[in-house]
Amino acid sequence: MWFKQLLAYSLTQDLQLDAEVLTKALESKPARPCANQELSTYGFVAPLGKGPDAAIVHASQGYFLIAAVKEERILPGSVVRDATTEKVEEIETAQSRKVYKKERDQLKDEIIQAFLPRAFVRRSMTYAAIAPSMGMILVAASSAKKAEDLLSTLRETLGSLPVRPASVKIAPTATMTDWVKNQAAAADFHILGDCELRDTHEDGGSVKCKAQDLTSEEIQNHLATGKQVTQLAIAWSDKLSFVLDDKLAIRGLRFEDLLQEQARNDGGDDALAQQDATFTLMMLTFNEFLPALFVALGGLEQPQGL
Repeated sequence: MWFKQLLAYSLTQDLQLDAEVLTKALESKPARPCANQELSTYGFVAPLGKGPDAAIVHASQGYFLIAAVKEERILPGSVVRDATTEKVEEIETAQSRKVYKKERDQLKDEIIQAFLPRAFVRRSMTYAAIAPSMGMILVAASSAKKAEDLLSTLRETLGSLPVRPASVKIAPTATMTDWVKNQAAAADFHILGDCELRDTHEDGGSVKCKAQDLTSEEIQNHLATGKQVTQLAIAWSDKLSFVLDDKLAIRGLRFEDLLQEQARNDGGDDALAQQDATFTLMMLTFNEFLPALFVALGGLEQPQGL
């Protein structure tokens, strides 16, 4: 239940939401399997527990945990291309005529429909936490596309969802470069040994460092030639560590053993209680961590409308 990656979205208006309203909305768009002729389906499932009695919204201390499932049929592009090319060649040979784009596209669609029932189905789940008191929705994803799939479907069920990607007043790249260059981060933040350095020129290269001493002369020389830090491994307050990138995406999120042990003690032996304790402790930690991170990066830009 610990999030391993994170994209933060700011609410641009106060979200008047409770568990009952959210439950009713999500139940209008449940996850379901792909039918034979469907490329994909998307809907919400219970984030904790299984079975018909599992709640589609898990609420704890004013935070709401939700989960969405995407099912998609996997058709390799090369297979479709080869089959389309073969069909086009067959028609051109048999009928002694040229097959043009419109007809080729139609043939391609027919081939896709014929192949769909035999295609493999891939199932993926995305979690998100709605935190009205923080003015944020936190999606456990590093891909903006994956996060937007969840948010747009949530918007569809609620009727509206006034959110935008969280942004800070100073570019994360500038702040991270300054931290590595000066060999010191903001209070309670500590630079670890992984980073990516990228040349700012259009055709410039990049350097990835793993378990390196970022105070070394080699790293400083890269910075002196104009390279900027686009990814940086950071620890915060002995509670968690993560990798921050230039788009404010958080990857490799790891909660330290002390927090994990606390969640185990709070949850006891019951599996559902264990998951609830983990979610609650994680959100209380985020409630401290994210404001501190945004301040360290120059301050969160206030969404218009609040």
